[in-house]
Amino acid sequence: MADRPLDRYRRKRDPASTPEPFEGSPTAAGAGSEHSFVIQQHAARRLHWDVRLEIAGVLVSWAVPRGPSVDPKQKRLAVQTEDHPLAYADFEGIIPAGNYGAGAVIVWDRGTYHCVDGVDPEQALSRGKFDLELHGYKLRGRWALVRMKGSGQQWLLFKKAEAAPPPRAEPVASQPQSIFSGLTVQELQAGGSREGELAEQARVAGAVRRQLDPSALAPMLAESAERAFSGTGWLFELKYDGIRALAARTGDGRVRLFSRTRRDITASFPEIAGAVRHLPCADFILDGEIVALDRRGASSFECLQQRLGKAAAAAVARAQLETPVLMYVFDLPAVAGYDLRRLPLVRRKLLLHRLLPPAGTLRFAEHLESEGEAFFQAVREHGLEGVIAKRADSPYSSGRRSRAWLKLKVLRSADLAIVGWLPGQGARQQLGALMLAWRGEAGLRYAGNVGTGFDTRTLATLRAQLERIRCAAAAFDGSPRALARSARLVEPRLVAEIRYAAVTESGMLRQPVFLRLRPDKHAGDCDQMPQRTTAPPPPVAVAPAPALHLSNLDKVFWPQDGYTKGDLLRYYERIWPLISPYLYDRPIVLTRYPDGIAGKSFFQKNAPEFVPDWVRTCRIEDTDYFICNDLDTLRYVINLGCIPLHVWSARSSALDRPDWAVVDLDPKGAPFAAVVRVAKHLHQVLEPLQVPHFVKTSGQDGLHLLLPLAGSLTHDEAKTLAEVLARLIAAELPDLATVARPLSERGGKVYIDFLQNGFGKTIAAPFSARPRPGAPVSTPLGWRELSTRLPPARFTIKTVPTRFRQRADPLRAVLATQADVHAVLAALKDRIGRTG
Repeated sequence: MADRPLDRYRRKRDPASTPEPFEGSPTAAGAGSEHSFVIQQHAARRLHWDVRLEIAGVLVSWAVPRGPSVDPKQKRLAVQTEDHPLAYADFEGIIPAGNYGAGAVIVWDRGTYHCVDGVDPEQALSRGKFDLELHGYKLRGRWALVRMKGSGQQWLLFKKAEAAPPPRAEPVASQPQSIFSGLTVQELQAGGSREGELAEQARVAGAVRRQLDPSALAPMLAESAERAFSGTGWLFELKYDGIRALAARTGDGRVRLFSRTRRDITASFPEIAGAVRHLPCADFILDGEIVALDRRGASSFECLQQRLGKAAAAAVARAQLETPVLMYVFDLPAVAGYDLRRLPLVRRKLLLHRLLPPAGTLRFAEHLESEGEAFFQAVREHGLEGVIAKRADSPYSSGRRSRAWLKLKVLRSADLAIVGWLPGQGARQQLGALMLAWRGEAGLRYAGNVGTGFDTRTLATLRAQLERIRCAAAAFDGSPRALARSARLVEPRLVAEIRYAAVTESGMLRQPVFLRLRPDKHAGDCDQMPQRTTAPPPPVAVAPAPALHLSNLDKVFWPQDGYTKGDLLRYYERIWPLISPYLYDRPIVLTRYPDGIAGKSFFQKNAPEFVPDWVRTCRIEDTDYFICNDLDTLRYVINLGCIPLHVWSARSSALDRPDWAVVDLDPKGAPFAAVVRVAKHLHQVLEPLQVPHFVKTSGQDGLHLLLPLAGSLTHDEAKTLAEVLARLIAAELPDLATVARPLSERGGKVYIDFLQNGFGKTIAAPFSARPRPGAPVSTPLGWRELSTRLPPARFTIKTVPTRFRQRADPLRAVLATQADVHAVLAALKDRIGRTG
């Protein structure tokens, strides 16, 4: 008797011993529709990627040892294995030792596919040739899967050549994280939770230990603004054309999604609920926008409407394939048992960034700092919805509108309450125009009427809805007397989105056009009349960056190693995602080497007069410092012949408030082993006090230990903190360390330098290259890997990008946490007394 589907799969597994699913899904793709695919990375006896295509109610599967390549020249072996149940597409976890395929499994990519040549997938499988188009989060475009001649199970998987060149980096190397949890297989195998890390960061930042009820939480809302603006201390996000939602997971494992009207919409968006369930934290609340993307990749409410109102499981399952949705997440009101609402927005977003995966159904809503006008212009040019401007220091004001959040729409539109209607003439006799109202301080206020933008179906639907909510008295102020006799008044239960050209001084809309009903909003959610008296900060003109002219890229900068200026530039381009958080909004001091490290060099604080307008600078005490907020500016700086990047500890928006205090361990004749011993002693002092502290190589022979301050101290106070630590360690390790600055007085000991703290003082930025043989890099380290057998010379412009392909930056949290300085000093007081 022939095997039934999934018999081979079930024979190899024991449901009592493995968490893998054993049942299929009742819903499969219909004929001619999109089908699902999933790619799972599997750290079994040998690491491999499992490519699975939905065909005839199962996942037909291939093991790809080296993973899919986006280079059309690379053909990858794909060995067909047993079919898997459809539910396996959601599986991410650890298969216990002793079971078939034991090891960690992550969902590396997922999406839909179709056969470009029109062949049914079952027929393609039978003939041994697939011509696929994938629509995944990481893999997109044309692919071929072809059975090798003379082999039943061995196939070849390769990317088909297309007009656009393939990416420089292979996704299997550059994007190793799960699209569900954001974890790598190694992180999942090691425990797979970021709960403790997030809880500690929330505690140190000053969050309150308190559980929030997600079903009772109302989202923070934005006011309308008339014009775009730029300003320090503002973050600018895209305005998405979708529906606002809160997504929550509680400690009991329950996941729920709520609309802004607090309606439970979990069943309507199972792909988002599933992604929330896999995040590496037990409880949290996310705030964001559920969207469907059009063919341009832009959010489209028109596309999303195909998902709204569906609740039946079969209808929702089909809709997932036909109209997949995403959730752009822009805020984190709560995490790991902490209420984050009182923290500044920028702190909440740093925690959110750590929680979310880099790619997948849940996406971090990126933002731009300060340059709102340039951002708004780019949004306008691309035909997008608009911009949301938010104060970086704004708390999360649940259920309230605030001028700390402002929405700027490209096409002026507003969500207004429908408060009545007027009869028309001819075919429109039953409904000529809708009466509209703004939300006011003391209630609703009349905004005028809209009589265009309706189709026949909308008119019929509207009239039926309006008849059910008719009332005798006006629920708004400001209606003209001339309308009193003809107006049909209604209770303000419906909200409409209206496009308009302008608003008069009295609040009347000019040239209004009806766009759509907003079933996700109540009258209390509608917009206020845009204010004209409280203008945002004055605009700052920002010119776009032109194409850069890069020169002398073949010039050798490191003669002993053969590394060129072009190699240096490519290093900074590759490392930009890691170095950019440390450069952003921070004054930079350059050291230029126009002829490489063997030639003359010179410091340059002041940006030269010939710097183009699009390069941002910051004037401080008659000096114009470079600010590297974007990759083009960094390219420009490196093209000047700069090798190292020395950064201030403070940002240009708060020059007197450093983000860290630094203790610089400078050997100058002492062995590196002594530097490591001093650093570890510092670690042993601070770790029991639960003081966050981080370490990186200086890029030369020493180490930098950094304590996060988050702007809580002045420069002088930061220097005092570093001095206390320096003198304590020097007293406890008198044979190894000293605070004597003159080289002649150090006696071959490690110099603990606390004088690198202060206004205008700099250190080599994390990931900065250094002008020494070997092209070393100032590299963040984990405390566990710090040892005398770890020479800093191994970290170079060639090795560092590879090192951080599959590991997180252990120093990054220095920008998101804050040491409790008063508690540190109090705890050290007795120890200092005993030492003294």
